[in-house]
Amino acid sequence: METFASFRVGGQRVYGMVHLPEPDLSGIAKPAHGFPGVVILHGYTGNRGGDHRLLPLLSRYLSDRGIASLRFDFRGSGESEGDFSEMTVSREVKDATAAFAYFKDLPEIDPERVMLLGFSMGGLVAALASPTLRPHRLALWAPALPELWLKMLPGGFVPPAIFDQGGWPVGREFLLEMPRLNPLKTAEQYQGEARVFHGDADTSVPIEMGVKYAEALGCDVIAIPGGTHTFESLESTEVLYRVTGEFLLGK
Repeated sequence: METFASFRVGGQRVYGMVHLPEPDLSGIAKPAHGFPGVVILHGYTGNRGGDHRLLPLLSRYLSDRGIASLRFDFRGSGESEGDFSEMTVSREVKDATAAFAYFKDLPEIDPERVMLLGFSMGGLVAALASPTLRPHRLALWAPALPELWLKMLPGGFVPPAIFDQGGWPVGREFLLEMPRLNPLKTAEQYQGEARVFHGDADTSVPIEMGVKYAEALGCDVIAIPGGTHTFESLESTEVLYRVTGEFLLGK
């Protein structure tokens, strides 16, 4: 079952989609304490749909295997309120925290088995939020590090207001904050089960960044053969879904 989700953060409306397993269709019995579930964080300039429907199809894949999920648009992205120029990583951590609380409180969800999955910059956000949210499991897809965005600074200088990046209005605060973030050190504080999934053909976020996250978390990194940053082949996507599902199910 798929239903629209809506909650407020800082006076602005955030929109998303909740996916719940359907026992009558899947043959999976509803657990007595509710379904395990995962909150999914999209990447920079992305939305809850993802490239080539990557995130909706993930939610449906997981639902067929008994895992609920919440996909949502960060404020300033997708259909949520706010402007992209207001976006910062800290602001997205607040959005992720509100989404986690919203999802955890749903009557169909087991509050003790709420997990977190972050893709690309969403992985950076998930790593920063994980010690506070303490998800049951933490999955990072191609997690990015702050230095990727430091290259955006023209001549090493922060623009006075808005930086036009291909039609995206990037705010000054986003760029000023990046050097202050330390997701690897923060990730070391997370004490739960974690795993990193990274395409071995990713040229946007090098797999070495995924390895650094795995080292900080003390977990394995799973290399997806032929996987680009957005896993642009049916084969790499199939492998990604399978190994992610197995991890979230504790296999």
